[in-house]
Amino acid sequence: MAKTVTCIQSISLFAQLRIHFLSFVFGGWVLCKRLLKWVWDPRGSSMVLRDTPPSFLVDSSMGQHKHVKLKGTKLHYVESGPKDQPLVLLLHGFPDFWLSWRYQIPILSVNFHVVALDLKGFGDSDKPAWRSSYKIDTILNELTQFVHSLGVKSCIVIGHDLGALLGWYLVHKNPSVVSKFVAVSCPHPNVFWMTFNSTYNYQWLNYVQLPYLPELDAVKEDVKIINEYYKHLPAKDVHLDAYKYTFSRKEDWTGPINYYRNLTLFKVSEHLDQIEVPVILVTGGKDQFVSLEGIIKSTEFCEFFRLKVIEDCGHFPQQENPEIFNDVLLKYLVDRSAVPKDDSARSTSKRLINGLFGAVSNTVKYGNSVLGTVQKKTNGVVNSIPFSLTNRIPDAARN
Repeated sequence: MAKTVTCIQSISLFAQLRIHFLSFVFGGWVLCKRLLKWVWDPRGSSMVLRDTPPSFLVDSSMGQHKHVKLKGTKLHYVESGPKDQPLVLLLHGFPDFWLSWRYQIPILSVNFHVVALDLKGFGDSDKPAWRSSYKIDTILNELTQFVHSLGVKSCIVIGHDLGALLGWYLVHKNPSVVSKFVAVSCPHPNVFWMTFNSTYNYQWLNYVQLPYLPELDAVKEDVKIINEYYKHLPAKDVHLDAYKYTFSRKEDWTGPINYYRNLTLFKVSEHLDQIEVPVILVTGGKDQFVSLEGIIKSTEFCEFFRLKVIEDCGHFPQQENPEIFNDVLLKYLVDRSAVPKDDSARSTSKRLINGLFGAVSNTVKYGNSVLGTVQKKTNGVVNSIPFSLTNRIPDAARN
């Protein structure tokens, strides 16, 4: 049964005022830089019009392109796999759309009914301009309605970045809709805003509170921000062109940025119980946007969890190393024998001790708190920091 507790609450008034104050500080700084650059090179900030989508965005090679209208909001999604199998809902991040899951849709559709959604404001879904259209309660209600519109009561949710952030809120507010949750490159909302890997991310989250200016800034220099996010893609990659086509207009950024204008002002209530839905946390060992410390701290909110670090990957492990990423998904979502029994759990943890230690060597200042969390979750089995952390999922939770 879904809990009726009010689980999402506003941050403190002081924190809100601080965010808005910093938005003007960082906004003024950006304006000064843009003005100086425009004076130096007036043509450098020009936009490039992209009117024709790449062919693979509209064909059916990945699956069927469909739309559903929920209370006046049209959502686009790509559907693949047999409908009599369990539903897997794929939620992309920022700045992204359904194409983020291009390497997962064919693999998952063998065993699942796969739906890759364009979140409201992204891709071919509706793009309302008003900030109020992206309130967290509104988004979560629409996601719940969307799942039900597909003829099921619950599904496996796999979210990346922003999509995972929404997934965290969803498993707190309406856990009956989610049978399992996979959070990719995204810590829990109460940890997310405090564990960035770079000062730039912190400044950007404050800066986007300003109206209009962030959207104009995003499309400058032929959507240069896309190149900055997708550094793992070669310069001539066709998928890079697809992203630039999808985000080539100012209107393409209003919805995506509105999510962050709203989400920074809310958190999950600290008085709630741990999430009972089984959670799998996946992150890249070289993620430049999210700290590993934040991912590990997120396990404190989970009753049953798995943690997997994919080495030599950044913020997009599902694209940078899809083979290993897909193996992780299939292992934890399909192969029941992958869940260790009591006796094997101890030996598995011991074998994996050294892997994660190298990945977190740069976060040694967090070592004590991280190790405490890990030992708490593994009942003292792990005496160091392992590559794969597991709080054993009981048989009842796995079904």
